[in-house]
Amino acid sequence: MKKYINKTLFLIGVLTLVFTSCSDSFLDEEVESSYTPESLNDELGFESAIIGLYQQMSTLYTRSSDQGWVGVWQVGTDIVWPTQPQGIEVPYYEYDLLTADDNAAYQTWNFAYNMIENANSIIYNVENPTGEALNIAEDDRKKISAEARFFRGYAYNLLATLYGGVPLVTDPLSEPKTDFVRAPIEDINALIEEDLMYASQNLPQIDNTPEESRVSRYAANQLFAEFYLRIGQAKKAEDQTNLIINSDRFDLVDERYGVKADQPGDPFADMFYKGNQRRSQGNSEAIWVLENENPSDVRGGSSGNPQQRRVWGAGYHNRNGMLPADSLGGRGIARIRLNNWVLYNLYDDTDMRNSKYNIHRRFTYNNPDFELYGEDVPYSGPDTLFIINPYTLKWGHFDPRDTFGFGMWKDFILMRLGETYLLKAEAQFRQGDLAGAATTINILRDRANAPTVSASDIDLDFILDERVRELLAEENRRITLMRTGTLVERANRLNNDAPSGMQIQGLTDKNLLFPIPLREIQLNKDGDLKQNPGY
Repeated sequence: MKKYINKTLFLIGVLTLVFTSCSDSFLDEEVESSYTPESLNDELGFESAIIGLYQQMSTLYTRSSDQGWVGVWQVGTDIVWPTQPQGIEVPYYEYDLLTADDNAAYQTWNFAYNMIENANSIIYNVENPTGEALNIAEDDRKKISAEARFFRGYAYNLLATLYGGVPLVTDPLSEPKTDFVRAPIEDINALIEEDLMYASQNLPQIDNTPEESRVSRYAANQLFAEFYLRIGQAKKAEDQTNLIINSDRFDLVDERYGVKADQPGDPFADMFYKGNQRRSQGNSEAIWVLENENPSDVRGGSSGNPQQRRVWGAGYHNRNGMLPADSLGGRGIARIRLNNWVLYNLYDDTDMRNSKYNIHRRFTYNNPDFELYGEDVPYSGPDTLFIINPYTLKWGHFDPRDTFGFGMWKDFILMRLGETYLLKAEAQFRQGDLAGAATTINILRDRANAPTVSASDIDLDFILDERVRELLAEENRRITLMRTGTLVERANRLNNDAPSGMQIQGLTDKNLLFPIPLREIQLNKDGDLKQNPGY
């Protein structure tokens, strides 16, 4: 089976094919280019290539070479301050530093086109079968193509949201190409719709996927709903959410369950404990959960060393008398801190999503050798920025074998029913059905023991507020605000009181799109890859 190599959109140099002159000899060898698309021709090859898409998907969440990667998608929005930036995230709150040579914009582009190229290879080969692939049943070929088309649709939807119109590539590359042009956004959207329609019709039911972490048709429905909202087709978006909600396969978690059910807590917090996140572990609202295990326990269990706990969690261990602990979510660094709007103005007093089991706010000295052991840690002074700052426990993780917390070894809940209701409410609002949107949001607020709302409370800002209450630290906040066109207004209004050195600077409407990476423009020497305005 040929080893597949991820490729960026543009490659420097020409790959050489080498042929020997000894015809009739078993030593004759044809060395195929890494571009060669005819290498997938049996079930094992397709299965390996599909698994490769999941491995690649996971790298969006497990990157540790740039520890600020998690912060790129949260700082400079409406919810956090950059308290201890690592570097890659700096231009995403000091926007006047964001240029076409930005590393995060390049890495995101690179990720998406690697995904597209690998998905294209699977789609091409399974829909134009040769060799043993000819013997794969038609229904099975459709499932393979559907899974690959889901990821291609995902990648192009990411690109369209962040960059607008981009080069449209639908076949595997068979030779180096340096004359790409940006396709109209309408063409990109048409391909995404085609791919997600195929995926939603041909992916298996959620209980029939080959493995629990593989996508089902409901994951395609969820992505489809977000896509339709982005392109302004709210009725179609609502229809996609209803396919999930009315399927009778998902329920909001509203009762205690799982690994800490016999300890103080609440149902919302239960979803985010390691050992509780998957459907098989009791999470009845999980639509797609990407598995992530400690490589010491499961060989190849993670594609990197995830930084979510360290980025979101407080560095309380730097305070005398404090030790890393499971009850505190393990050891954090607090590269980002929840801003004042989230901490003091967002939640109603009774909202479960703001309980001490979900957002940790106060500390008690926990080192038995410390003279103040058992007493409350005073909440005052500069320590409240990144040492004893309040923080979400959604990314809490503690392994007594590694109290330093090199990585975070727990799963990633990528899609769940809570967000489905929020997407539906947004679709209803955009159709003018404010009463329907209020009813939908109240389903979540009832679960959270928060006061119900009425039609007069509903506008886009309220829906985006509710997304923070429900999806804090789960959603990619930057993408949500870019998709809805609200990044500039909300960030400037709700995140304008950060301490010195942490303020948002230079945010303008041009930042509703990322820059096209300069190195891609330069490598594309035979075509005109136009830059986005303002960069």
